[in-house]
Amino acid sequence: MADAISWELYRSFLAVARNGSLSGAARALRLTQPTIGRHIDQLEQALGLPIFTRSPQGLLPTDTALALVPLAEAMESAAEAMARVASGPTDELSGAVRITASEIVGAEVLPPILAAFAEHHPKIAFELHLSNLTEDLLHRSADIAVRMTRPTQTGLVARKLGATVIGVYAHRRYLEGRPAPQTPSHLADLRVIGFDRDRTAVKAMGEAGIPLTRETFSLLTDSHLAQLAALRAGYGVGVCQVGIARRDPDLIRLLPESFAVPLDTWLVMHEDLRSSLRVRSLFDHLAAGLTAYLATSR
Repeated sequence: MADAISWELYRSFLAVARNGSLSGAARALRLTQPTIGRHIDQLEQALGLPIFTRSPQGLLPTDTALALVPLAEAMESAAEAMARVASGPTDELSGAVRITASEIVGAEVLPPILAAFAEHHPKIAFELHLSNLTEDLLHRSADIAVRMTRPTQTGLVARKLGATVIGVYAHRRYLEGRPAPQTPSHLADLRVIGFDRDRTAVKAMGEAGIPLTRETFSLLTDSHLAQLAALRAGYGVGVCQVGIARRDPDLIRLLPESFAVPLDTWLVMHEDLRSSLRVRSLFDHLAAGLTAYLATSR
């Protein structure tokens, strides 16, 4: 029966769905290709129907497989959460804690905060997941999340830490020989680093008085880290958190009176994790570190 299928088979299925081939799944799971193939055969036999079809592009998931993927991902999150719980007693400062944050916060803000915590608690391991998507803490996709929107789910402990301000910047090198924009409309005359498929960001810029569209952008990417790298390289004009830009004296803020978008910052964890000393201690440490960072981002 399907309810007796082991997680091992679903794990292999998920790896094949993500990688598109038995060999790719084998590399991801550090298993042999025949083992992955055997797992897929066993899963198909247990379900009584095929879940992949072969094509020149690799193994393509069937409609059934596509429906199974989010369920298998939920099983994956639960298995990872169980492993973290088992990695150390809840009343000791040891074990693993999984943190999720946006690309920018995870890469630019959290590392020094985590380094300071690790100095005092070397037995705690961090699993840092960077994504601009909101992780579901109720299903334990992560233990602690840093979010830029107010959590709406119940069963969570959420602490509002303050707000970070987003400004418009350009590298000093790019501005040499170019007149600084005096109004938001003047930005259209410059090379603008913008978004590709993220319509919400473009909408927010319009509401803030920046009359830019997708067609205005000279470099388009939805990766915030790629945008920041292009800004630091002197490619053109882009947005950046004030606290991050202040670290680089060559990043010049433009139109500070016209464009200053505040983003509330929240620290969130599942309420059941309050009994875990390592999670609660890290939560409090992150709250203090992020609050100090936000004080520089206004």
